[in-house]
Amino acid sequence: MYTKLLNCVKSIREKTDFVPEIGLVLGSGLGDYAKNIDVVARVEYSDIEGFPVSTVPGHCGRFVFGYVGGKKVVAMQGRVHYYEGYPIGDVVLPTRLMGMLGVKKLLLTNAAGGVNFDFKPGDFMMITDHITNFVPSPLIGKNIEELGVRFPDMSEVYSKSLRAIIEQAAAEHSIELKQGVYVQLTGPNYETPAEIRMCRTLGADAVGMSTACEAMAARHMGIEVCGISCITNMAAGMTKEKLSHKEVQETADRVAKQFELLVSSVIEKM
Repeated sequence: MYTKLLNCVKSIREKTDFVPEIGLVLGSGLGDYAKNIDVVARVEYSDIEGFPVSTVPGHCGRFVFGYVGGKKVVAMQGRVHYYEGYPIGDVVLPTRLMGMLGVKKLLLTNAAGGVNFDFKPGDFMMITDHITNFVPSPLIGKNIEELGVRFPDMSEVYSKSLRAIIEQAAAEHSIELKQGVYVQLTGPNYETPAEIRMCRTLGADAVGMSTACEAMAARHMGIEVCGISCITNMAAGMTKEKLSHKEVQETADRVAKQFELLVSSVIEKM
């Protein structure tokens, strides 16, 4: 895996020597965020040796390097998911690659299902913690000593100082901000009502198919992490509505401008 990462770094460095300080993973609805970036370079995933390529509709497949509010950023337009059939090590390879390119702080975004009855579609939830027991840990196997220690502490995955920045940015723009615990399940099927009741019993507020494993890999490397979920639908059994990817995309698109504003403000304050 470390050799694969080095080859990925080499592929990117052949195209740009830009050294980002902040990493950004663009979830559903934020794919067009790149227009807010003063772009220095774009690198297609397909042009990076050994890099997994997203197969999900609505997810582009490239890194965008540039500036947001004067901050040096690399944004992922599209992520890969465990349900696409990739080993978990490949799922978090992009996160590790960003760290090896220079990223010290990482903002993760996603579309998620609401598990908390106080939430509604279109809400934003700042992630305060996560539950990853339902997907394999990306740290299983021989430890990559070049990246981090064998037994990394996960008592504060989502940085308190970065969470304070998110709260401040939301308040300045009068954006309502929920807070809660995100649980990552495998997908690609949506959960059953019984599974959602289980998640709520475990203390989850939102459920999705990404993000938490990326946060874990980033913390292993010492990267400071924060995350924001866009609640695009209420999870199974919480309403009488059937779940569909179309609904997820429609809600994400509806609040995209506000989400972009929040993300830009957070990055500028980092």
